[in-house]
Amino acid sequence: MFGVQMIDESEQERKQICSAIGERMRRARKENDITLDILAQRTGFSKSYLSQIENMKREPTIGTLTKIAYAMSIDALFLISGLQQEAEGKEFTVVRADERKVMPDAFRLKGLKYESLAYKKHDRLMDAYIVEMGPDFPQNTKPWQGQEFTFVLEGTHEFVYDGKSHLMHEGDAYYFDSTKPYKGRRIGAKPARILVVFTSTEGKTGLHKRREGRSAGRSPQNGRS
Repeated sequence: MFGVQMIDESEQERKQICSAIGERMRRARKENDITLDILAQRTGFSKSYLSQIENMKREPTIGTLTKIAYAMSIDALFLISGLQQEAEGKEFTVVRADERKVMPDAFRLKGLKYESLAYKKHDRLMDAYIVEMGPDFPQNTKPWQGQEFTFVLEGTHEFVYDGKSHLMHEGDAYYFDSTKPYKGRRIGAKPARILVVFTSTEGKTGLHKRREGRSAGRSPQNGRS
């Protein structure tokens, strides 16, 4: 009975987290005058998939949510967790080892852990995470309009890109376009940790144009980049 109760409580917490994420996503999108069609164009995700996230019918990965936040020029940590960070110096920020932000347990896939490294830089053009991979492939990953760089910090993992499998070891690095299907999983019992850095192929020009236009029209809202 205790085990069943724990499962029920975990599922309830998961639903509450996803509901809050959907609400923050919808609110940020409307405040920034971004339609689902526009967001779909910026991210490469389908309009129906984005709508399902907002309406709690799909549970996206943390990586997917970070890409959505990036496309809306809002803080990814705020979209995922609701935490609002104080802005720091524009040119230089530091995240100490004990300051990394770990994503909520109830929202992580089995065995998958994300630590945010770049959240203090509010006008950033890249996002970076240390990811601890699980033993199974995630089931809800989606291609998107961007690029990713990965460096293997520890362990061995299998990375499948566009249907082709690659075995990656400590010290290896790889760079790829995110427009093709991809997924990864840990191999063996030893932890598999990777540094992941990604950015949108919209690039600096598109992102800065959106931010400059928003700044000229109105003051930034709390929780926004």
